[in-house]
Amino acid sequence: MTFDVLAEPHRRDILDILRTGERPVGDLVELLETSQPLVSKHLRVLREAGLVDVRIDAQRRIYRLRPEPLQELDAWLAPYRALWTTALDRLDTLLEEDQ
Repeated sequence: MTFDVLAEPHRRDILDILRTGERPVGDLVELLETSQPLVSKHLRVLREAGLVDVRIDAQRRIYRLRPEPLQELDAWLAPYRALWTTALDRLDTLLEEDQ
């Protein structure tokens, strides 16, 4: 499910912004230069996927990134990253041999 959620570019943009810290919805709307209903829709999907948390501060909803699901994704990707590293190391060796 995390892949499906992250496939949408606006959701990745929201996560990128939240990496720097908590933000109210209004800040996200301004930074993304889009409508509040669209940002709220994406935040709902991110919240349901467990990628963000929300807290209420008076009249504002403040969102923050939850890194745990991303850590699980990173662990799943680790073997694939190792494949790329091995392939790039072989390419580097071939290029050095050609010089």
